[in-house]
Amino acid sequence: MKVTGLYIYPIKSLQGISMQEAEVLERGFKHDRRWMLVNEANLLITQRTHPHLSQISIALTDNNIVASHKNLPDLEIPLKLEGEDHIRVTVWDDQVNALEASTAINEWFSKIAGESCKLAFMPEDASRPVNPKRAINGENVSFADGYPYLIIGQDSLDDLNSRMDVDIPMHRFRPNIVVEGSKAYEEDEWNDIQIGEVKFHVTHPCKRCVFTTIDQETGKKGLEPMKTLATYRREGKEVIFGVNSLALYEGRIKVGDEIDLINE
Repeated sequence: MKVTGLYIYPIKSLQGISMQEAEVLERGFKHDRRWMLVNEANLLITQRTHPHLSQISIALTDNNIVASHKNLPDLEIPLKLEGEDHIRVTVWDDQVNALEASTAINEWFSKIAGESCKLAFMPEDASRPVNPKRAINGENVSFADGYPYLIIGQDSLDDLNSRMDVDIPMHRFRPNIVVEGSKAYEEDEWNDIQIGEVKFHVTHPCKRCVFTTIDQETGKKGLEPMKTLATYRREGKEVIFGVNSLALYEGRIKVGDEIDLINE
């Protein structure tokens, strides 16, 4: 088995970036979901309620995130926010200390979101622990839904697509690591795995939601893949696809790295 895709999503719920190599940190890949849009009450904003956010593309330079939208000039966001206002933001059930971006940055996103919103950044000293029942070393997570890493096998997606009339691209599921050479849904049974110089612990299958039904090219919602997944990939009342994971130590991994199973 080997890695065939690495992805980061610097601003939660906006488009992702394909990487050839990524730095593995405790709370996720470097720059992954360290920024998040929130409303005036400091509650997170995602594509679940604002599917048109899918139309914002993201790029990285040495010093900035560059956000692009067809209706506005490109926006540069400093990778290091300094001297900004401290705010307390809510991401699902967690409240997290964050830094608020400048007024000009917030106004740019507000025009696209259709409501007043702010861009929040998670600084290094912010704490957001993963579920202690799943943690190994008291790990923290970024603004990701709950865990630092999401791994999906390419054969799992291929099997899903074989059951539908239309193929769903991998980016609908927002993985961090895509694996080639495993059997469909084999990742559900993994425990610890070695990728390059880093060991990962697979915690449990990922529960999926309506986000996966949003066409990232158009921003329109449909029924798939949730309709089909619900027929054969249920865990209680939830639909599952891919697996949540923790990095047991830091390092770098790259596309092409071999993956070894460590089922101790």
